[in-house]
Amino acid sequence: MIRLADVTEDNWFEAATLSVKESQKGFLAPAIGILARGYVYRNCNAKIFVIENDEAIVGLALVREFTEEPLGYDLQQFMIDRQYQGRGYGSEALGLILDELKKEAHFDHVEVCVKKEDAEAIHLYEKCGFADSGYIDEDAPDSVNMICRLF
Repeated sequence: MIRLADVTEDNWFEAATLSVKESQKGFLAPAIGILARGYVYRNCNAKIFVIENDEAIVGLALVREFTEEPLGYDLQQFMIDRQYQGRGYGSEALGLILDELKKEAHFDHVEVCVKKEDAEAIHLYEKCGFADSGYIDEDAPDSVNMICRLF
């Protein structure tokens, strides 16, 4: 069973040691970088979700709010540690994050920017309700911008 938790004095170091497969390292920040971004984006109401199973921290996610139009949530980073991948934790955790954002209800959608060559991530996001928004960021032309409507 997966649950979301906050970063605390007791768990931040364990969270900082998470890592992904070698083939995924070019697609997202290392865990310590995700924790640092949470601090950097604190003025954007950044939230870091620690993803836990019954025994350990298995992943991290960072969501911030866009402070300029179009307003919405931005799923900045989402990772499941390499030793826990392939067990359905990603889908389950992403569903829990979307549920949390629906409850918060500040915005009606979540966006995520994914490298086009990261087929695994694109598949996961599509499975959880994300679709290509059609927007192409001129700073990231090798990426697809995906959106999920919350309500």
